[in-house]
Amino acid sequence: MTDAELDVVYTRLCKTMTQLGEAGAPLFLARFALLAIEKIGDADVSLGLIEAAAETVGE
Repeated sequence: MTDAELDVVYTRLCKTMTQLGEAGAPLFLARFALLAIEKIGDADVSLGLIEAAAETVGE
């Protein structure tokens, strides 16, 4: 994925969460995460991504 494609995808993700509102965004992210984990298809990779994402949250 190019930087431009990444920007398009991330922008769509953010706009979708905005459209769903504060109440719907967490449910959307949970569903998105499950779909992404299934698509990745590798438990070790998925667990590593979970750890990497959690490292900067709450700092």
